[in-house]
Amino acid sequence: MIAAGGPQGRAGAPPSGDAGPAVRRAGPAAGASVTADEREARALWSALSEPGDEAAGALIAAVGARAALTWVRSAGSSGPDWELLGEVVRGLSVGARARLARRAALWASRTTSVEADDGRGQAMPRGLQVVVPGDPTWPVGLDDLGDARPHCLWVRGTLPILRSGPGEGPGSSAVALVGSRACTTYGRRVAADLAHGLASRGVVVVSGGAFGIDAAAHRGALAAGASTVVVLAGGIDQPYPAAHRELFDDVVAGGGALVGEAAPGATPLRSRFLQRNRLIAAMSGVTVVVEAAWRSGALSTAHHGAQLLRPVGAVPGPVTSAASAGCHRLLREGCAVCVTDAAEVLELAGPLAGEGPDRQPPARPLDGVDPPSRMVHEALSLRLPSEPEDVAVRCGLEIAAVRASLGRLELAGLAVRSAEGWRARRA
Repeated sequence: MIAAGGPQGRAGAPPSGDAGPAVRRAGPAAGASVTADEREARALWSALSEPGDEAAGALIAAVGARAALTWVRSAGSSGPDWELLGEVVRGLSVGARARLARRAALWASRTTSVEADDGRGQAMPRGLQVVVPGDPTWPVGLDDLGDARPHCLWVRGTLPILRSGPGEGPGSSAVALVGSRACTTYGRRVAADLAHGLASRGVVVVSGGAFGIDAAAHRGALAAGASTVVVLAGGIDQPYPAAHRELFDDVVAGGGALVGEAAPGATPLRSRFLQRNRLIAAMSGVTVVVEAAWRSGALSTAHHGAQLLRPVGAVPGPVTSAASAGCHRLLREGCAVCVTDAAEVLELAGPLAGEGPDRQPPARPLDGVDPPSRMVHEALSLRLPSEPEDVAVRCGLEIAAVRASLGRLELAGLAVRSAEGWRARRA
């Protein structure tokens, strides 16, 4: 595969997690090419460390994936070879080094089971590709995760170029639609309608491929003839849930993609589902919670979006529905704004999705009528004719003003004169 680009983490930001504070970042600058060796190393790191491991992310950002892997392999009974990291570890306290050494031992224990016999990493499973920072299709919004950014993305299908904010160059706007697995018919319909409306406007719908709201969102996008992206918690060689295999095949056939940061063969553990949610929020410019219970996992996606300063929307439901209690909680806490259709989601996206559709209410016949003429029109009957003097009494205007208004209403087609008097025409 051809790579273009290198680590684009937060330059100068200290790594977090158990590794303790580190110093300067090293490795290729943003926009530099990634070698095949570095790409393989990143793919291997996706199996060595758990999703969201900021210690591993900081180490890779500091020295590069291949150098970090070499250092981890040096960890033996006597501990890792600190000289391999050079000046990167200068300034680390004894405690920070001890914590980083323990993490290195954990990573090293996994290398035996995941590396191929040639010592250079796993063979590429058929039909999958590895996308790394700097590749054209790398979702640049993931860089906002800093050290928690995935080392790479395993992709099946065609990953569209996603924009998570304005000013990011060409690409498609992305909106995350998430919600509970145990959804109601109302939630399922709203999710499908939102996805269809967004996809019809060129927006890529991102979700987690789970039962309930996620599946409805993907199907709604597919029904619009558009691509959609499924972000999985485990290995994409065996996507979960297995009952959605046909849906996943339809996503790939429809020009979309299955995406995951865990290496092939990884089990979709609960902790990985929670980490997966941060990817959904970071890849998208807007996160919308369609239907969620009080403690739904979809709320974590919304909170990730809010922490990344992304707009968050929530669809209200019946106040008596426990399935919408989480959405109402987001609205009450001020974490989300109320959205009810695709147009309002586009308004929430702002410059991300360009100009949204016209939200002005349809024009009414009386919209351009002056206030006195409105009063005269209201004083006229649709059936019984009235003389101008009677109309003046009803609306409290002078007779001259009433006669002038009647003339204007007649020209506008809102009043009709007969021998018996004046009648109103229905506006």
